[in-house]
Amino acid sequence: MIDDGVARVAIDAVGAELQSLRRLDSDIEYLWQAEPAIWPRRAPWLFPIVGRLRGDTYTWKGNTYHLPQHGFARDRGFRVAGTDRASASFVLMDDASTRAAFPFAFELTISYRMEGGSLAISCEVANPGPEVLPFSFGAHPGFRCPLVAGESFSDYEVAFDRPETSDRWLVDDGLIGAVREPVLRNQQVLPLTEGLFGRGALVFKDLRSERVRLQSRTSGRGVKLELPGFPTFGIWSKAPGAFVCLEPWCGIADPVDASGRLEDKEGIIFLPPGGTFERRLAVRPF
Repeated sequence: MIDDGVARVAIDAVGAELQSLRRLDSDIEYLWQAEPAIWPRRAPWLFPIVGRLRGDTYTWKGNTYHLPQHGFARDRGFRVAGTDRASASFVLMDDASTRAAFPFAFELTISYRMEGGSLAISCEVANPGPEVLPFSFGAHPGFRCPLVAGESFSDYEVAFDRPETSDRWLVDDGLIGAVREPVLRNQQVLPLTEGLFGRGALVFKDLRSERVRLQSRTSGRGVKLELPGFPTFGIWSKAPGAFVCLEPWCGIADPVDASGRLEDKEGIIFLPPGGTFERRLAVRPF
């Protein structure tokens, strides 16, 4: 548990995953609470892939490997690298079991710090090995929606910091299909409706905004997410009326016609030996 006197979060070392997000001046829990019958996660980190692989497999240097959707980091125990009242840091490194599915050296560090009611998150991938490290990385936080008793899902909207014109890429059994569907047309606001996720997640490849809000038009409550440097963005709900996930990604699921070669995969980052990759996020409940 860390706090700065304005807001408080709880974090589990398994997956370095957020467990709770609250302001101290209200009794509102902002984070989805992982109801097993609906969606049993809260805010998993996606590494070393984002989304599904075609057939849940890939090849590298002539060998075939199996990786589940979104990779394995979300289910692994991280080492607690440091903690104080307002910050905590967690580290995951490769071992024999990860190398059986992903034959690369890596060090993934997720650091949290409370700053003036906002949660600042630093995400770093380092390559300590002698060969290139190919990977993708993403965030998958789920927020309760609605947040306030008496409100409905349709009282909420996703607001972007810039007008957006973008199509969604339709998802076919977890893979990216060839069909796009118009969603945003010079809009800064996407109203949430019960049928919005009837065809799965909304996947955007070309948004320009670096700040996104999930907010209620009724109570004014919501969360603000700052996400610079993430080229792909997903919005998803399995149960409208329960939660909404706002998902910034450096990576994307395989297309339906993927070659299966990791070096061909869209969104893969190739980190050289000794290199580091870093992205920062911030979450502010209001």
